[in-house]
Amino acid sequence: MKLADVLRKECIAANSKFGNKAEALREVSRLAKKCSVLDNVSEQEILAGLQAREELGSTGVGKSVAIPHCRLKSVTDFVVGMITVPSGVDFDAIDGAKVKIIVFIIAPEIESNKHVRLLSVISQMLQAPKSAEKILSRQTQEEVYEVCTRDQSAEISERETGARCLIHVFVQSENLFRDLLQILTGEGCSLVVVGAENASVYLSKLPLFASFWTDEPSDFCRIILAIVDKKFANEIVRRIESVTGDLDKCSGVMLTIQEISYSAGSLET
Repeated sequence: MKLADVLRKECIAANSKFGNKAEALREVSRLAKKCSVLDNVSEQEILAGLQAREELGSTGVGKSVAIPHCRLKSVTDFVVGMITVPSGVDFDAIDGAKVKIIVFIIAPEIESNKHVRLLSVISQMLQAPKSAEKILSRQTQEEVYEVCTRDQSAEISERETGARCLIHVFVQSENLFRDLLQILTGEGCSLVVVGAENASVYLSKLPLFASFWTDEPSDFCRIILAIVDKKFANEIVRRIESVTGDLDKCSGVMLTIQEISYSAGSLET
């Protein structure tokens, strides 16, 4: 399954205007209902699901993008739609900026792993250079659909596995951590996050090294462990460096990749 398989053309609207977030969510529900996949789901049920998700925290992810979504028992397949709002709408986004692109997902309740991967794929698509600018410049439903699906070959379903490798990403920056975790989640691999502490937390308490830290040393450190198909390793490195820059010149992130002679099983996200 690719993005083009679940982005429903009938659920796209260009150049919309909304007075507030509540109005935008009502329009999302109305648009979603246009898809035949949701024939057995009421517009009110969709809206209630979206509102319940927003109560957990705004889906305004920043950079003028919101991805409202919900999972419903009666839904059998994914429905993805998009609304462009060139003038922007207040969505309680994490960066405080008005939202200009709304991508919504109505998902089956039981497909949580695919849902997580779909969220990541959509987020990465919108963060690609000039992607949002291109989408906002399109004037019709057809043009928005075309620009969103033109280069989207990433698989959302689980891939068949071949030879695998183990990736360790050591991260000392909380901001970079979020982006890097999203990249690996988008690759559909089995992964876990391990909490860790920088050596400075301990060294600063030893008399011999105390003078090196006049301020409290940073205690943020995470290790992302991911098992991925070996054939995708180079692409993952490329995506990581799109966030960090040249890893050989980057401070605060370290990447290692090891071949695995045997692996079995999988992990829930």
